[in-house]
Amino acid sequence: MSIILVSDVFGKTPALVQLCEALNAKLIVDPYDGQNMRFANEADAYAYFMAEIGLEVYLAKLKKTLESSQTVSTLIGFSIGASLVWKLSETVGCDSVKRAICFYGSQIRNLTEVVPQIDVELIFPKSEPHFNVSELLASLTNTPKATTTQVDYLHGFMNLYSDNFNKQAYDEQLELLCRSTNENS
Repeated sequence: MSIILVSDVFGKTPALVQLCEALNAKLIVDPYDGQNMRFANEADAYAYFMAEIGLEVYLAKLKKTLESSQTVSTLIGFSIGASLVWKLSETVGCDSVKRAICFYGSQIRNLTEVVPQIDVELIFPKSEPHFNVSELLASLTNTPKATTTQVDYLHGFMNLYSDNFNKQAYDEQLELLCRSTNENS
């Protein structure tokens, strides 16, 4: 089974490539077709993404990638990538995607009606500025095939370029990902 990383608004960065290599992932899906955008900060990255790409275009890129994939995959998404993986989980089957792991997909709060067709692990931060994480977790409690975890870190803790990057959290989650993806391959 292969691993596909689905990036946040920063896109394909050297740090994400490094994570890809550490997980022995097959590829990275990003909104900018592999171009390193070198955003100065998250606000710039988010503004550019929303103005120039948008959710539907990025979702279409992800779907196209999966349609051309020849192997069964595990999707690992971050932030907006995690939200798109969550949305996609209601339509993908076990022929192309076996499971998904979604880190801090804040737009999931607007997609609570999704019923995944694959196993999805949702990892949320301790808090979010625009909504109550505990309330979102409660609303997802009985969602079939979905498990939720709340960690003691902030949104972006896995992204070196995020203000909320946390090396300890990154190392912990990387170890869990390596173990989890090895067990499920």
